[in-house]
Amino acid sequence: MNSRDDALQAIEASLDRPSAARVYDYFIGGNTHYAVDREFAEKVRNRLPLIGDYCRTSRQFLGRAVRRCVREGIRQFVDLGSGLPTTGNVHEVADDERPDHDVRVLYLDNEAVALAHSEILLADTADPDRHQALAADLLRPGDLWERVLDSDVIDAGQPIALIVNAVLHFIQDDQDPDGMLATYREQLAPGSLLVLSQMTNENPVDDEERQALADLVEYYKSTTNPAVLRTVTEFERFFGGWPMLEPGLGYAPAFHPDAATVFADSPSESRVIGGIARKPR
Repeated sequence: MNSRDDALQAIEASLDRPSAARVYDYFIGGNTHYAVDREFAEKVRNRLPLIGDYCRTSRQFLGRAVRRCVREGIRQFVDLGSGLPTTGNVHEVADDERPDHDVRVLYLDNEAVALAHSEILLADTADPDRHQALAADLLRPGDLWERVLDSDVIDAGQPIALIVNAVLHFIQDDQDPDGMLATYREQLAPGSLLVLSQMTNENPVDDEERQALADLVEYYKSTTNPAVLRTVTEFERFFGGWPMLEPGLGYAPAFHPDAATVFADSPSESRVIGGIARKPR
């Protein structure tokens, strides 16, 4: 059996419950999802009607952040918990920003279904010399970074943009996200950039929205990835005190918005926070 057959088997075996990665793909308008994912997604949307816009906000932030990193001179990216290749992949955005096509991207995810989809979909859009997807668990930073070092894609001695986008709200505090991110920050070369975002429950407009966000966390307990929401203060610590690139840490739509940015006129309604920090030289 070849790797593509293995990938298809992994996908088939994952269809007994919703995949958070495929649900996210559904919300942002991708096409890599199944009935079990769509049914769950619509249940969530019925309780939190703007959830699709929140997910689009996360994906748009990723694209604008990648462009900013490329403009800052970054030529290699490591995307942790990358999920499914879908609309606005890191390597596609980077290549669009750099016509020289000299940017290298390594995707890492621990979900077999995400890796399976990556192996199938990257074959159609990626340059295998510069773009790879590997299986690794970001909660095991030592093992994961060994995989990064063993790859022929990334030079760890040069600045890297390390991305953890729309993932930290699936990592509970008792899973030690602080220690995990401290390890990754330590591994990065000076001048590297850290790109982080997650959903927040800060400043709900009323008690109804506060309860809807709590219900969202409850719903995700039935998926492959239970969720946790954090305030800006709770989230800021993940940057390790590194200086932030302008405009600093805040609601994602306020980060260099463009004409397509959802919630550009009301960033605090997006329920997504994020930013980019630079490792001091």
